[in-house]
Amino acid sequence: MTINGYEFDRFLRYDEMVAWLNAIAAKYPKLVSVESYGKSHKGRDLMLATITDTSTGAHNTKPAHWIDANIHATEVTGGVAALYIIQDLVEKFNDHDETVVEALRTRTFYIAPRVNPDGVEDALADKPLFHRSSVRPWPWRDGHRWPGLSVEDIDGDGAVRTMRIADPDGAWVEHNEDARVMVPVGPLGAPRGKTRYRLLDEGLLENFDGFTIPMPRDPAGLDLNRNFPAGWGTNVLGSGDHPMSEPEVHALVRAVTTRPNVCGYNAFHTSGGFMLRPSSTRADSTMPPLDIWVFNEFGNLSVQHTGYPVHSVYEDLTWDKNETMSGAGDDWAYEHLGVFSWTTEFWDAIFHATGENSPSNIWYVGPNPAQDLAVCKWSDEYAPGSYAAWKKFNHPQLGAIEIGGCDFFRIWINAPSSKLRDEVKGHVHFALFQALASPKIEIKLASAELVGNGVWQVRLGVANTGWLGTEVTIWANKHKIVLPLTVQIDGVAADDIIDGSPRVKLGQLDGRVRFRVGGDAKSDGTPDRVLHTWLVRASRGTEITLTARHPRGGEVATKLKLN
Repeated sequence: MTINGYEFDRFLRYDEMVAWLNAIAAKYPKLVSVESYGKSHKGRDLMLATITDTSTGAHNTKPAHWIDANIHATEVTGGVAALYIIQDLVEKFNDHDETVVEALRTRTFYIAPRVNPDGVEDALADKPLFHRSSVRPWPWRDGHRWPGLSVEDIDGDGAVRTMRIADPDGAWVEHNEDARVMVPVGPLGAPRGKTRYRLLDEGLLENFDGFTIPMPRDPAGLDLNRNFPAGWGTNVLGSGDHPMSEPEVHALVRAVTTRPNVCGYNAFHTSGGFMLRPSSTRADSTMPPLDIWVFNEFGNLSVQHTGYPVHSVYEDLTWDKNETMSGAGDDWAYEHLGVFSWTTEFWDAIFHATGENSPSNIWYVGPNPAQDLAVCKWSDEYAPGSYAAWKKFNHPQLGAIEIGGCDFFRIWINAPSSKLRDEVKGHVHFALFQALASPKIEIKLASAELVGNGVWQVRLGVANTGWLGTEVTIWANKHKIVLPLTVQIDGVAADDIIDGSPRVKLGQLDGRVRFRVGGDAKSDGTPDRVLHTWLVRASRGTEITLTARHPRGGEVATKLKLN
């Protein structure tokens, strides 16, 4: 099945993506609905797809899993993955895939495939302009360009590559095996006769003085993934004016929190080929041990289906523990919502070229010369043109330079078109696994017994049949984030309820995960069940409705005739 001819082999521009979403919703209206949950800085609709089998209940009556993508402007592989999951769920449901049918019958998926449409649109333009994330001028609202480098495509070839300037003090020389690859000059300097170069991202210079090239204090600009409330701070690069100051983040936070049935969260990014989990700011030793254990259980499944290793952001990826990466979406989802949350970093060019995973410090130190050369050679076969020969260019400020080398956007940051579909498809399994692990409220007992003089004893037994408890995390329990299970009786007047109230709070229910740890593994008991009883006065034949609701576990009801 294809929708609008899209085969997940390229990156869709905004209008194409919206048309694709509307087309799949129109074709499968009982499974997919599409809406706008807010507006971007430039006024584009922020699109959200809701996927569930509506014949078994409305989306908000079922536990849900949230996925979003493309909060960073150039990390567009994640958006392809989000669209792929939507289509794959629909296809497999129609093919009667047992797991998917169960998932859509009992759960809901909320998928926001492009959190930052403005930044992505600039990155995919015919003459691309790269931002870290938001396009809003910041910290200077007037958009003044201070002295320094502005990264953009200046030679009109549709790519942003590297400028190199011959410089006897330059830090780079050509690789002996391939001139397209530049290698660092070591402590002893360059070999005699080797031309040294200074490297700059392709772009223009503001107020160039002919000698120095200052780099702005915040060259990345606004980073929407540092604008979430969790751990927000002004010392974090690109964090914005205040938590949720940016419309894209404000709208996303509102969209998720107005859907209290969300039990899991996954943000799609690139690159590195990792699954990242909280925390970004605290050691594992400060987090609930059971939550760490569950994260690891999920992680084992991720490795099995995607091949991506799992890392704690703080423990494994933070270069300087005094400079943490706070204000991120996954930390917000874990700390403020109390759900298990992930950041998926799609695409590992080093792995595809060498068979070895990128090291966890790849974001800080980059590839070594052997890895860079391997990716260059691999790309000649699977992504031709990713590494280009150096060509002379007359730069308006720098004069005679060369432009060439790697198109990082198309080979290091994102999967090339020849590998795009295969890269994203394995992640459907992880989404299904986490969705089906969510708590699920079911009515297991509903009875009424006449005890005399028109008085009935009504019993309602409710169970959590999900793997996770109704609060989802221990963190949520400790911070009192989640409202309790409630049960309700309708069909009789409040005055006719002799014992009890029409609506009652019954607390939280454990899931099967608690049978694995913290107790006798061979003697479970029933921490996943609760029984409530009412005494009501009613005539024979009266029909009553019994309803159980939990913000995360869903809503179920049953009718009972007093006979």
